[in-house]
Amino acid sequence: MERKLAAIFSADVKGYSRLMGEDEEATIRTLTAYREVMATLIAQHRGRVVDSPGDNLLAEFASAVDAVRGAVEIQRDLHGKNAELPPERRMEFRIGLNVGDVVVEGERLYGDGVNIAARLEALAEGGGVCIAGTVYDQVENKLSLGYEYMGEQTVKNIAKPVRVYRVRMEAEALTTEPGRDKVTSPLPTSVLPLPDKPSLIVLPFVNLSKDSEQEYFSDGITEDITTDLSRISSLFVISRNSAFTYKGKAAKAQDISREMGVRYLLEGSVRKAGGRIRVTTQLIDATTDHHLWSERYDRSLQDLFALQDEIVQKIVTTLKLQLTLQEQGFIVRKHTNNLEAYDAFLRGLGYHWGDFTKEAIAQAQQMYEKAFTLDLQYADAYVWLGWSYTMEWGARWSTDPQALLERTLVLAQKAIALDNSLPVAHLLLSYVSALQQQYDQALAESERAIALDPNNADSYAIRATVLNFAGRPEEAIRAMEQAVRLNPGSPPWYVLDLGHSYYRTGRYTQAIATLKELSSRSPNYFMVHLMLAVSYVQQWVIQQSPDSQTLAQALAAGQRAIAIDETVPWSHWALGTVYLWQKQYDQALVEMKRTVTLDPKEAFDSAVLAEVLSYMGRSEDALEAAEKSLRLKPFAVDYHLGSVGAAYYLAGRPEEAIAPLKQYLSRYPNILGVHLTLAAAYSELGKEAEAQAEAAEVLRINPQFSLEIHKERVPIKDPAMLERHIAALRKAGLK
Repeated sequence: MERKLAAIFSADVKGYSRLMGEDEEATIRTLTAYREVMATLIAQHRGRVVDSPGDNLLAEFASAVDAVRGAVEIQRDLHGKNAELPPERRMEFRIGLNVGDVVVEGERLYGDGVNIAARLEALAEGGGVCIAGTVYDQVENKLSLGYEYMGEQTVKNIAKPVRVYRVRMEAEALTTEPGRDKVTSPLPTSVLPLPDKPSLIVLPFVNLSKDSEQEYFSDGITEDITTDLSRISSLFVISRNSAFTYKGKAAKAQDISREMGVRYLLEGSVRKAGGRIRVTTQLIDATTDHHLWSERYDRSLQDLFALQDEIVQKIVTTLKLQLTLQEQGFIVRKHTNNLEAYDAFLRGLGYHWGDFTKEAIAQAQQMYEKAFTLDLQYADAYVWLGWSYTMEWGARWSTDPQALLERTLVLAQKAIALDNSLPVAHLLLSYVSALQQQYDQALAESERAIALDPNNADSYAIRATVLNFAGRPEEAIRAMEQAVRLNPGSPPWYVLDLGHSYYRTGRYTQAIATLKELSSRSPNYFMVHLMLAVSYVQQWVIQQSPDSQTLAQALAAGQRAIAIDETVPWSHWALGTVYLWQKQYDQALVEMKRTVTLDPKEAFDSAVLAEVLSYMGRSEDALEAAEKSLRLKPFAVDYHLGSVGAAYYLAGRPEEAIAPLKQYLSRYPNILGVHLTLAAAYSELGKEAEAQAEAAEVLRINPQFSLEIHKERVPIKDPAMLERHIAALRKAGLK
């Protein structure tokens, strides 16, 4: 009798009997549709459906990580679908996961490994996931999820109690762009696991000065201490932005610990009067609410940097942290000898982190300029002036954005020349290099920034953005997950880029769930709507969604992006893509031409125009646009080649389609549509083995792929061309 170790997935419908009693036919239709979604997502996460009797579904995975990822994505996707139904008709699945020994008999699985998963399913909430301790032990530090320990549970027919955890899937609160991360609120209910090293959050120091305008000073000291501690590799430090969500709020230490996933809290107060300063601090073990130490410092302002040094060194000693030789050398930097320059710099930061307006940023810039005018060696002032320029560039306030980027580059280089160990300077250089499409330098600088400050969430987030555009989206996901862990109150651009990474790895359901959550929090963020539009389209293209309303949802999202800002080329690409798959060819062509008009030097824009023209049967025009695309430099490496290859194939030149399609797939291997085009091209060239290999890739991504459904959906306008295409795919082995 064969046995094996497997991750077992067990699911059933909450309140299934009530649903059937009220409306059998509607319940069966919903159950069938939801099962198709679940089966597709299970296959995409390298799982196998074992059985599906009644309202139950049993599946197996080789990896606990894949099982948890698949379960979470299923619940997020079904949550979105349930939102479209009346409350009384919503169908919520409960999911239980266990890793254990199972007995294999043909296609069936038996044993306690299966039974425990079924018992955990019963402990889960509708729309929720419960996991056994055997699963938790394998995924604890590998996924950006929270887990709530439910204790040891006695379950039916299992001799020993089972450790049980509830997976917490609440989305993070969000807002803006690199260099500016004002956060609306921390996670309200998520329970994040503690890291495997000492972990700390520096709460905003309270301003006790009689002058409320001194708030910038206490905030600045908080930020400096956070920055200094953040550079210690043996310590895990929550970002300043998540910490400041607690500013002015009464919160229990243990609640903060659970919400941020840290053990220690540093809090304090600042009183500044004349030439004197009084700082009080206390370090708390938040898991026990035990005060480890507290101290009051009464000093001259001239001793401010030495005071900060004492606080940091006291934490290092108390937590018994091991410092590298490099960290011992620069763990507390003396920013400047000029207190007036330092005061101007802190005022600049106060404006920088305040209201995001053109006037506030201009005031921040004046303060930074004053700071380095008073001290020409003040590297921090140069680099933060550079970050303010990137905000001005992102908001499109400048009449000469290119000159703004060039000034930013000069400032980053100046700061590094003054202090090569300044992490935020290397990060600024990484960001500007990425905007100039110098991805190798951008990645090298982000790596340097992370080495110098391993707790800076923005460094990981910007690296993720660069990796996306460098054609490495899988790595981008991992980098952004680390950013989110360090900054649990993630700003919108973190979440947008995470959704973008899911899109480029072919995880459209996950992309949609992520982007929908973001759109509910930032409804006027045009990028989220255009990415939602194309994600819905791709879900339709690869038959991941049986819902006939998918293209209608895509259209609504695309139109919303245009309504917010019609000057953005990508918004027109998104809407044009929707029109193409709705077979509204003239409207699709208008939008793609508008894309090229708005950004004539971008390779991707000409490539998608070529693809639309080729679907319309206008081969000569399509090839002209494709050749133009190949002469231009794409913002995202090789991303235009999928559309270029499709244009060559549909124009009847399959041999010329092979190279761009293969190059595209070398970077984006999970994009079903491109594998499909390559299979057809190989088939028409008589390369049967290669065609069959590509067809196998199509079925790897979607085992339920149907050639009949593809024929109905694919927007090839010419009937003869459509028949040629379907015949080629059938010859490759697709059905």
